[in-house]
Amino acid sequence: MVTLLLVIYVGLMLMHTFVMGRDLVKHKSDLGKGNWFVSGIIGFVTDFLDTLGIGSFAPTAMLLDFTKQLGHDRLLPGTLNVAHAIPVLVEAFIFTTVVEVSPVTLFSLIIAATVGSFVGSKFVTKLPEKKVQFWMGWALIITAVLMGLRQTGMLNMLGEGNTATALTGAKLVIGVVVNFILGALMTIGVGLYAPCMAMVYMLGLSPLVAFPVMMGSCAGLMPVASINFVKEGDYARKVSLAITIGGIIGLIIAAKFVTGLNLDILTWIIIVVIVYTGITYILKSRKPAVAVD
Repeated sequence: MVTLLLVIYVGLMLMHTFVMGRDLVKHKSDLGKGNWFVSGIIGFVTDFLDTLGIGSFAPTAMLLDFTKQLGHDRLLPGTLNVAHAIPVLVEAFIFTTVVEVSPVTLFSLIIAATVGSFVGSKFVTKLPEKKVQFWMGWALIITAVLMGLRQTGMLNMLGEGNTATALTGAKLVIGVVVNFILGALMTIGVGLYAPCMAMVYMLGLSPLVAFPVMMGSCAGLMPVASINFVKEGDYARKVSLAITIGGIIGLIIAAKFVTGLNLDILTWIIIVVIVYTGITYILKSRKPAVAVD
């Protein structure tokens, strides 16, 4: 199981590197707006936090908005998926261990999320900027609420006493459908970790099973979703590359040295700022578009 997952992760890593690399080479004379150093620091910080369990999408959206790295907000969903694809695959590669979980359950949920992300990315690339701002704002607020529920332990309570390591029959069908939807929502910035954890608990699976499902789903869906974003040019090239490089460095440091840090206070601060950023995006979406000559 572990060997097969690692092979899949390596294959996805190579695929994403090829797809993104080919596009970057094609547009090497104009990689777009953004600052290499600032974007690299954003990647370092957010994937550092992701490795520690806080997540990377919402903090990245927050920091990109604060530092004004993107020329257009419509590039945000694609940038999040393209930029963090390699770091999340490296995370999955580093932290994948033997967990007692049904192969059918694990792969069914991962494939569902992956297919959902591909379908979702085709839809998101067609959205106008005001729609992206609106849905990104709500995605951030929903993510912050779910992060808050996880911090208070309310999500963990759902899984108390659960011992199952496999889904069968109707429960497996429900899990596949829900993870498909969660994969699609990832393409507009709704983090998968917390809602996937809640789904796993509510279907009666052991809390431990949530980790390979969450990790594998994100590692599978992000490179696949990125194919459409790259194809449509709906991502910030320079920013994404810098975040990828900084993110790999950040996650390696987090994995090796500080995985035992108590981040409760920092997490609550991030949750508050994410809510503020989400409201800001929603307010932006309500402003009239500025005419461009």
